[in-house]
Amino acid sequence: MSKKKISIIHGPNLNLLGEREPEHYGNMTLEDINAKLKERAGELNIEIDIFQSNSEAEIIEKIQSLTSDFTIINPAAFTHSSVAIRDSLVAKKIRFIEVHLSNVFARESFRKNSFFSDVAVGVISGLGPEGYIAALNYINQSEKISR
Repeated sequence: MSKKKISIIHGPNLNLLGEREPEHYGNMTLEDINAKLKERAGELNIEIDIFQSNSEAEIIEKIQSLTSDFTIINPAAFTHSSVAIRDSLVAKKIRFIEVHLSNVFARESFRKNSFFSDVAVGVISGLGPEGYIAALNYINQSEKISR
């Protein structure tokens, strides 16, 4: 069996984790989260590619270049504003899980609206960094994943 290849995309301001609003996002840095993802991916024999950008255009370029089997994306603030990122995921027929560190449904009302959830395979919200691990575990044990 060939090794699954998973892309992980972190959206804007996630590079500030560990210092930004720890009451919502916890104390782990993005580097800490990425290290956990790499460790778990190694245990599962999954190849991962990790990308973070504060730029909508860079995220779109990344999505358009993907060759992975599946994607885990935390669009962060772009969740509520980027039709362009959504359109790139749909155009490339990318299967993805939308992940949010905080429980977006327990926060400001605008955070409850996502341009991604209806085209995602699944949505994980409020589990902190474990949400990424849950997504990775799901992808690992799912042979056929469809929308």
